[in-house]
Amino acid sequence: MQEIKPKPPASAGQLFGHPKGLFLLFGTEMWERLSYYGMRGIFVFYLTSTAAAVFGWGQLSDTELQSKALSYLGWYAMLVYLTPIIGGWMADNRWGQRRCIMFGGTLMMLGQFSLGFPHAWLPDGSQIYMLWLGLALLIIGNGFFKPNISTMVGDLYEEGDKRRDTAFTIFYMGINLGSILGYLVVGWIGEKVDYQLAFIVAGIGMLLGLLLQMTQARRYLGQIGIQPSAHLGLEQGSNGATDKHRPLTQEERDRIKVILVLGVFIVVFWAGFEQAAGSMNLFAKYRTDLNVLGWEIPASWLQMVNPLFIIILAPIIASIWVGMGDREPSSPAKFSLGLVFLGIGFLSMCGAALQIGDSETIKASIWWLVFAYIFHTIGELCLSPIGLSVVTKLSPLRYLSLMMGLWFAFIGIANKGAAEIGKLVGVSGPLATFGGVALAAIMAGFILYLIREKLVDWMHGAEEIHVTVGETTKEEISITADHEGTPPRHFSGNKKE
Repeated sequence: MQEIKPKPPASAGQLFGHPKGLFLLFGTEMWERLSYYGMRGIFVFYLTSTAAAVFGWGQLSDTELQSKALSYLGWYAMLVYLTPIIGGWMADNRWGQRRCIMFGGTLMMLGQFSLGFPHAWLPDGSQIYMLWLGLALLIIGNGFFKPNISTMVGDLYEEGDKRRDTAFTIFYMGINLGSILGYLVVGWIGEKVDYQLAFIVAGIGMLLGLLLQMTQARRYLGQIGIQPSAHLGLEQGSNGATDKHRPLTQEERDRIKVILVLGVFIVVFWAGFEQAAGSMNLFAKYRTDLNVLGWEIPASWLQMVNPLFIIILAPIIASIWVGMGDREPSSPAKFSLGLVFLGIGFLSMCGAALQIGDSETIKASIWWLVFAYIFHTIGELCLSPIGLSVVTKLSPLRYLSLMMGLWFAFIGIANKGAAEIGKLVGVSGPLATFGGVALAAIMAGFILYLIREKLVDWMHGAEEIHVTVGETTKEEISITADHEGTPPRHFSGNKKE
């Protein structure tokens, strides 16, 4: 049975060739990412500076303190990406995506406000509990928010619509515009004014995203995201009853296998990439010369290189894919490119490590980190938006949000792995650690490239163009064939009745 999903309202119109609902989701995600990345950019600095004495960690050495901060970051980042499995299931089976987004966003706003609650207003010794409360609210809230807004982007397009990859790239630009604002505003307030005030500002950013969704969703999204997607994918039996538990077809099983295999490689990618919030962030603050034109920039600002170049390079790379036409690489091939570029970025970090050597006073040039982030950005654009698109292409509709949650769970595992890798910098040194990540990423990229054709077979044409052929179109084809002897060139044999 063909699964039917709601379409955006025709009255909403289009902008730049895409449904306007895409840009509503763009804006909502932008404010949420300002909140998330702004907090993430200063979190390890918060835990290793003023908060250390408040939480009773003053007796720890600098290395132990940094290791503890990375451990907190690792657990937080892992759970942030594991809870989308719960939020995805709730959206598929109970609430729908829109309700989950509002619930999750509200919890995340309250989580930021909890982190920003003034220490002086709390009894001595209880401050750590407010930290845990804030992190718990952020973790649960993100679980309901993250998988469902990404799923709704895919819901704006029909199967086989080539605009889908471009749409996720545009959506990804919203993510990164939000992260730039987060690092710029929240990062500066945290490092130069007050960390807890910065968390409050991050919470206000989340509030703005909620207000945008509340006031504009009905106009631009219509019925998309209201009904649980499992209800949309129910199969009518001969007696009129619905079967929620019909078994997966062989094609659906093969497509899910592709998601699982790519998930293994996504763990490798993000375990390296997420050094940005941990070991690379600490390397920037304590081992890098941050003086620019006579002014010491906040270390968290270096993380703006990634989202800034995503906004610059995303339309270029999207245009390259479109311009290649039939020669456009498959999604697995793009993934393999992403891993290789990640490895090249860590070779730049090896250059930074070689510059400082064993010295405690020499600081690395800021350009090593800038080039590392640029190569990581190219890798991310080859992999991350394509991954989101692949999940929406390959997942059975009744399991769509759940599969998106599983995808984010892979990223969660990677984030925990990133924290453990980051701790090795204090044990094995930056050169051995960054060099090992570079080697692992490049090797994984070559392995994935070798198996790409098998994965494409398992996708069963999900990336091919599908054309809906109605009666009028059939008549036009027939007339053209009668006059010219062959069907017109724009007619695709991959048609869907």
